[in-house]
Amino acid sequence: MKFTASQIADLVSGTIEGNASIEVYKLSKIEEGSKGSLSFLANPKYTSFLYDTDASITLVHKDFVAEKPFKTTLIRVSDPYESFSKLLSHYDDIKAIPKGIAATAVISDQANVHKTASIGNFVVIEANAQIAAGVHIDHQAYIGADVVIGKNSIILTGARILDASVIGENCVVASNAVIGADGFGWAPNSKGSYDKVPQTGNVVLGDYVDVGANTTIDRATLGSTKVGKGVKLDNLIQIGHNVEIGEHTVIAAQTGIAGSTKIGSHCQIGGQVGISGHLTIGNRVGIQAKSGILKNIKDDAKIMGYPAFDYTSFNKSYVHFRNLHQHISDLQALKKKLDHE
Repeated sequence: MKFTASQIADLVSGTIEGNASIEVYKLSKIEEGSKGSLSFLANPKYTSFLYDTDASITLVHKDFVAEKPFKTTLIRVSDPYESFSKLLSHYDDIKAIPKGIAATAVISDQANVHKTASIGNFVVIEANAQIAAGVHIDHQAYIGADVVIGKNSIILTGARILDASVIGENCVVASNAVIGADGFGWAPNSKGSYDKVPQTGNVVLGDYVDVGANTTIDRATLGSTKVGKGVKLDNLIQIGHNVEIGEHTVIAAQTGIAGSTKIGSHCQIGGQVGISGHLTIGNRVGIQAKSGILKNIKDDAKIMGYPAFDYTSFNKSYVHFRNLHQHISDLQALKKKLDHE
């Protein structure tokens, strides 16, 4: 599928500098641009690549000033990265998604699948599942009994949406994600072993939630594990039973959240963060990668480390951590000198 510079400029409200009729049919990094590709320049450290790129069209900031000649056609916009993301979304919206129900799909007679939904090969949909208009369920996905999937949501290859889970509208659940598995509930008994605590609740995802590949969200012991509207979850995240995540929070890969913790809205959580159970984390909290959270966090905090504490304090302390051996040597030398006086 090809697009002209003029069409792209209309989509992103940009102005063209160069050939308005030039066409692109693929995307590229600016340093790897080739004829027929669309790229963007958002980070100033990549500016040098603009002058040599073979990309046919490049999105740049409206105030960009070139210091050398270039070959690419420019489209000037207020935010190149945001505009590039908008174009990606537009491409996703218009690219062909297979329609109808594959012959190899296994769908319960008691399931309710809207006529505009598309169901891939070897999909299984159990009794009383509700599949809304415009939903796409890709090959080999599993949809359990009593599951509800809202309009225009996409369930990708091999994902498992287990019994009674609720998926909002315009969600994306990536390949091999598992929504609604049993929570990690075990009670020690008098024999020194553990008894399974039944997990009788479900998982509820709000609208516009993205769940990355191999991410798992456990069903609640009682009630619901809740993921709010607009939450974005990376790959390989573990969310425990009865966790609640507020709207528009983003969480990077390999983060683990233990049961019954409540996370506020508009938080940003880095990769490999570990969050203990039964905590409350406020709104707009920033947690740096590899941090360990063992206590409640107030609104707007920026924290880092293990146990995590204020981000600025951590960076100041780290200067001393790196020189700890020298500090000890100095103290020992001073002590030795004082002992001889």
